[in-house]
Amino acid sequence: MAQVELIMPKMGESIMEATILKWVKQVGDEVEIDDTVLEIATDKVDSEVPSPVAGKLVAIHFKEDEVVSIGTVIALIESEAGAAVAASPSVAASTPVAESAPTPAAAPPPSPVPVAMPAVAKSTPAVDDDRFYSPLVRAMANEEGVTVAELQTIEGSGKNGRVTKKDMLKYLRSRAALALKGHPAPTANGNAPTAGNAASAAVPAAGRSNGAATEIIEMDRMRRMIADHMVMSKQTSPHVTSFVEVDVTNIFDWRQRVKNDFLSQHGEKITFTPIFIEAVARAIVDFPMINVSVDGTNIIKKRDINIGMAAALPSGNLIVPVIKQADQLNLLGLTRAVNDLASRARANKLKPEEIQGGTFTLTNVGTFGNVMGTPIINQPQVAILAVGAIRKKPAVVETAYGDLIAIRQMMFMSLSYDHRVVDGALGGSFLRRVGDYLEAFDPQRSL
Repeated sequence: MAQVELIMPKMGESIMEATILKWVKQVGDEVEIDDTVLEIATDKVDSEVPSPVAGKLVAIHFKEDEVVSIGTVIALIESEAGAAVAASPSVAASTPVAESAPTPAAAPPPSPVPVAMPAVAKSTPAVDDDRFYSPLVRAMANEEGVTVAELQTIEGSGKNGRVTKKDMLKYLRSRAALALKGHPAPTANGNAPTAGNAASAAVPAAGRSNGAATEIIEMDRMRRMIADHMVMSKQTSPHVTSFVEVDVTNIFDWRQRVKNDFLSQHGEKITFTPIFIEAVARAIVDFPMINVSVDGTNIIKKRDINIGMAAALPSGNLIVPVIKQADQLNLLGLTRAVNDLASRARANKLKPEEIQGGTFTLTNVGTFGNVMGTPIINQPQVAILAVGAIRKKPAVVETAYGDLIAIRQMMFMSLSYDHRVVDGALGGSFLRRVGDYLEAFDPQRSL
């Protein structure tokens, strides 16, 4: 039998690692093609890794909660399906597999290929050779200011006494509770700290308050990843933001008039978002240098117009599903794509490929009653558009009989862009073009 490698799949352009959440199959279990072998998580989405072949799981190289680099072999499946080591289908495009040379009929069957354990997933001992800590545990210790001496006192509930994420959270809760009361943090056994760590244990982690009226809330995994991504974006791109005010009265009135007919005719609710995306896609066609990314001193111009739309999750976090080739869809197609992605985003049912490949992002701060915002660029893109709340305002309207003051539905739009490659002329012209398309919306448009 051949041994087929199961590889950590690539989950997005800027995602280089993923955390193993749970092994659904264990060593010795039989698996069928597309059976879920394990569950993994990145900064934006939890996903399942399927088996590329039918066979038996014979080796697992990483524990739950360990962080593993993309493209790393994480398990072996013994199968009769092929005689060569195969990559997981989800990474086949980015991980080429060499073709096997023809084998003479009398040649013996190929030997299993040995797998080298990558450095990223090996847990290195903190002090002595008998105590290992996973990358996740070491990262938590670093973030919370847990010293090496403190780590050694924590009783691990994992295999061979290893400290798990659950053990760390339990210890941090007890340490925080005692710190709020002014007592030194205990060891995991509940005893007073040893002389070697008493000083550090008695002091709460940096940034924590020891006031009685405060509450310490740990960021969840997605929030930590979003925070890192936002900081990275600000450090990478010099942000500039331009603003325009747009008269969207025609759009507002048209939607009010047709929304019931649209629902009955097409089975979809029509919102403002697909109309905004339609205008953005048209403007990108006019200004293609907005649809780029930066690689060192090279500008990578994207042919596809893939527009991400920021969606709020019930947890309060944000996720950005992507509408691929948005310029090729009509308003009905955009409406269906927007509604489908938004509903599955809220239900945490997005597929990894549905949050990848975006070339431009739209975010609607008006959903929260905000009139404008200064959004942070979603790397590796170079621009992001925010649309504000639509509000009735008095505005000057040009007519054949002269200028009049009328009540109009007005909306602010703001474009943040990467000033390394998008100058004010390009950014401002693109933003104005989006506004022009919205103001030129045909109020007699058919369904």
